[in-house]
Parts: sequence; C-alpha cells; structure tokens
Amino acid sequence: AMSLRKGRLTGPKILEHMVDTVLYFEGDMHHTYRILRSVKNRFGSTNEIGIFEMHQDGLQEVANPSEIFLEERLAGATGSAVVVSMEGTRPILVEIQALISPTMYGNAKRTSSGLDHNRVSLIMAVLEKRANLMLQNQDAYLKATGGVKLDEPAIDLAMAVAIASSYRDKEISPTDCFVGEIGLTGEVRRVNRIEERVKEAAKLGFKRIFVPRNNLQGWHAPKDIQVIGVTSIAEALHKVFN
Repeated sequence: AMSLRKGRLTGPKILEHMVDTVLYFEGDMHHTYRILRSVKNRFGSTNEIGIFEMHQDGLQEVANPSEIFLEERLAGATGSAVVVSMEGTRPILVEIQALISPTMYGNAKRTSSGLDHNRVSLIMAVLEKRANLMLQNQDAYLKATGGVKLDEPAIDLAMAVAIASSYRDKEISPTDCFVGEIGLTGEVRRVNRIEERVKEAAKLGFKRIFVPRNNLQGWHAPKDIQVIGVTSIAEALHKVFN
C-alpha cells in the first residue's frame, strides 16, 4: 500500500492494514473441503489452519484430515506416494500421484494440480541428472489429491518417488511415506517438525517413513514405525524399490 500526503492509505491491500486479523477461506469448487487460513493476526500466530467439509447443514470441522485424504487411495497402483506435509503447525498426510508416459508430439508436457509447476520441473531435472531417469521425452502429470495445494519444500522426496514409480512401473509399498527436500545436487535436505510428522504417520498405520538422514538426531521415533534416513535421491530410490 501507499501513504498519500493526507495520511490515507491506498492500494489493493488497504483493508489488511485497517484490521487486526485477515483470514483466507480457500477451497476448490469441485471438492467439499475448505481451509481457513490466517495470514495476519496481531494477537496470535498465523501458523494455524482449520479444515472443514461442506454438508447439507453447513460446514463441519474435519477432525482427522489425513484419513479423508487417503481413504480412496488405490492399492497396488504405481505412481502413488504419500507425503507428510505441514499445514501451519498441523501434519497432514496427502497422496501425490504421478503419471509418466512417452511424448507423442512435440515437446514433453509438464502438468500439475495442487503442486507448484516450477518445483515439478526442478525435481524432474534432478531425477534425470542424479538418478539416471530418462525423462526428457516423457510427459509428466502430477497431482495432490483431495483438492489441497502443497508448496513446502518437504514434499520433494514424495514427488520424486512417485515420478520414479510411474516411470519404472514399480509399485511403492502402501505402508511407506516420505518427507524431505531435494537439492539440485540430488541431496535430501533436513526439514522442520520431523517428530510431529513421524508421529502422525505412525498414528495412521504407516510402517516406514523415509526422511533426511540429518533429521535422525535429537529425538526418538515411535516404536511401531521404522524411520529410514537417506542422504540422496539415488539412495532413496534404491531403498524404496529394492
């Protein structure tokens, strides 16, 4: 916003400067789920969200969104990987789907829904250079299911594994999930709130979770889930598919 000579504010954000709290009510018209997100709060944290579902009698809170986002996951399908993402301070498990197929005409397509297009292109470039996946002549379609939008770096590892699964036509174990950022040299980098993510995965019955190796120190994992540390995307793919 701009301050005029008379002291008034002008610009598209003028209302946000006049109030104490700004809430965004997000959702997809094709899904019943809505996310209430705080982007400004003078009296508290903005790292909180609420997830609701539209019913005939109005909006109702979703107590465990992870179960809903995973309930229609198809067993035995390739190109499907589960990520433990953070929405504010809340861990949520979301399925990431990838479909890789040979390009028929012209340049390869890169299409995504609920995922950042530039991040998809980056991960595919790293997979081709660091994991020897020949993707330059492959169309790629990626999607975060449930109508959610994922944009944190910690989803990189799940995206990469889903792409490799579809490309190789190899299934990922339905009890595996993933969290980790991938760098341009192929390294899997540390993420925040790893303990909360692992506990949420264990609560929903996952048996293995792949995390950055540098995240293994300073905390104790639940006994009913195996935490596997990886240092590179090549190592992660080897452990997942072998």
